[in-house]
Amino acid sequence: MKFVYEALNWASSFLKEAGRDENAGELLLRHHLNMERATLLSNLRLVLSEEQKEIFIHDVEKHGEGVPVQYLIGYEEFYGRRFKVNKEVLIPRPETEELVEGILTRAKRMFADQKEINVVDIGTGSGAIAITLALEKAEFKVSAVDIAEESLQIAKENARALQANVEFLHGDLLEPIANKAEEGKIDILVSNPPYIPDWEIETLSPVVKDYEPMRALAGGSDGLDFYRRLISDMQELLNTPALIAFEIGAGQGEDVQNLLKQALPYAKVEVVYDINGKDRMVFAETKED
Repeated sequence: MKFVYEALNWASSFLKEAGRDENAGELLLRHHLNMERATLLSNLRLVLSEEQKEIFIHDVEKHGEGVPVQYLIGYEEFYGRRFKVNKEVLIPRPETEELVEGILTRAKRMFADQKEINVVDIGTGSGAIAITLALEKAEFKVSAVDIAEESLQIAKENARALQANVEFLHGDLLEPIANKAEEGKIDILVSNPPYIPDWEIETLSPVVKDYEPMRALAGGSDGLDFYRRLISDMQELLNTPALIAFEIGAGQGEDVQNLLKQALPYAKVEVVYDINGKDRMVFAETKED
């Protein structure tokens, strides 16, 4: 293995045999060479140094064992920004960008004349949702909660790096928000909570179940434990009107919709589906008194 193209061919073959994404080798090599894709592909006959080859082979082999590429390179792109990630936080997914987009679209309509909009992100992890919302809309006053101090540390680092004004709170779901309720009620509540049913955990890819934090995945026997708790606890904390935005697991749309309708009978509740027809998000809009 001497040239870039040889390294890419070896990585593709190795990862295919290991049952991993064959394109991961390109991401790793781009990272180590600090090159955009177009630059890498225009330098296929670039000679790699011994150190570059050694690091590249090590990371490809680690990914072959199941370590996510994002943990190897230390970041993931989300909504056009780079977020630091490690084993203490769930890797941001592209579908979560759609949740952010849905919030921004609805907020523009619901809070058009409001100068300050209180936003709360529960289970913030890397801070991707909270930080993105804070950066995308100046009117958003964003608070983000996580039960794990280790996750909050990463989220705070991301906020500093991206110069986002977010208040981070340590605690269990809405408890820290309830403790500061005198500062104002919630206009927008967003959460991408753990939603994988316990029985489904073992069916997940080893890249997910063996490396990403279980506290960010497991949602109880039916995957709905955290939705039940959030919906039960949020009612006294919501402003009117208010927007609730949940990311959900495929097949959970009707159940989460029913939970919201029972708690907020006059709210408009909408299940949003992805391009493959799978339910991926639920939005609820409460009305003025």
